[in-house]
Amino acid sequence: MTSTLDPQTTLDAQVITWRRWLHEHPELSFQEYATADYVEAQLRDMNGLVLSRPTPTSVLAVLKGEGGPGRTLLMRADMDALPIQEDTTYDFASKNDGVMHACGHDGHTAMLLGAAQVLTSLKAQLLGEIRFIFQHAEELFPGGGQQLVDAGIMQGVDLAIGAHLFSPIPVGLIALKSGPLMAAPDVFTLTVTGKGGHGAMPHETVDPILIACHIVTALQAIVSRQRDPLEPAVLSVTTIHAGQAHNVIPNSVVLSGTVRTFDAGLREQIPQWMERLVQGVTQGFGATYQFEYEFGYRATVNDPKITEVMREVVRETLGEQALVEAQPTMGGEDFSAYLSQAPGAFFFIGTRNEAAGITAPHHHPQFAIDEEALSHGVRVLVAAGRRLTAPGI
Repeated sequence: MTSTLDPQTTLDAQVITWRRWLHEHPELSFQEYATADYVEAQLRDMNGLVLSRPTPTSVLAVLKGEGGPGRTLLMRADMDALPIQEDTTYDFASKNDGVMHACGHDGHTAMLLGAAQVLTSLKAQLLGEIRFIFQHAEELFPGGGQQLVDAGIMQGVDLAIGAHLFSPIPVGLIALKSGPLMAAPDVFTLTVTGKGGHGAMPHETVDPILIACHIVTALQAIVSRQRDPLEPAVLSVTTIHAGQAHNVIPNSVVLSGTVRTFDAGLREQIPQWMERLVQGVTQGFGATYQFEYEFGYRATVNDPKITEVMREVVRETLGEQALVEAQPTMGGEDFSAYLSQAPGAFFFIGTRNEAAGITAPHHHPQFAIDEEALSHGVRVLVAAGRRLTAPGI
């Protein structure tokens, strides 16, 4: 029987099928074994790709165009899920207890598979080379992106692009921005050690809870009073752990949190300012401290020239009405690992559909996407693959 469906409709249906299988079988960061095997199996059905496994849970597919010399373009999709119990009624809801694709990575993987399928069929016309990287562990530092860079997948790459399905933006829109788009997400842990004792005799103690409260308040002055107010920054204390009984002042308190910045210089300064404040407060109360600070992913900064080309791609593919200016977010992305090696652009694909009730934020148990967004993403990726591999852009 001959199919009456047009090629785009057939492709859209296939991409949805891929996405739903991935959504049903989520795996955590650095554990994406079945996911990688599934992706590799789909890629093996596409003629003309050279496949490899740079790490046990990632897949690289290389497509060499036969239309002439050109640039080498990296396209990236992340594949890992989150430790969240899904709370939806979809018949393709997660089968893995406590694990959920609550950030759209299942859609990213399905879209890149769709783009690979189309671009492979255009191999005879395609210039240059495209590397499709299906990346593990975006959600967990040190991240799969840097591991893949260390494995050498960026050698010879001229430029890189990536996309994120984005719930704040209505379906049908693509958001792009030149320059800083996503922040560097760093983390800290602070242990304040005092002297415990009876809750009724605080004068005989050095109360670490009281000291911790002063520290939390003092740290807010870094953003409000020490950094340039025109330079974005976030400093959030997100956990405080201390004590086990209502009548016992504990010996110590452990705090942790995150710092988000765009500027590399400010990023280096903030932990120095933090420790100076912590040292002063603890010393003033007669306590001691241990301060640990870990630099996470770099900020994601889009190349102006490539971003402008991507704007043209969106206009030509989906129409002028589909293109909007992205607002920078203090969320982090390890796509920045690739941008440390080659210029590129990262963009957002709208998934929100309020009429259908698709409004839950990322990392939420009821997170969902309007699957029409997958078609938009594939079409933009295909057009970008053809355009960005051309020499002299």
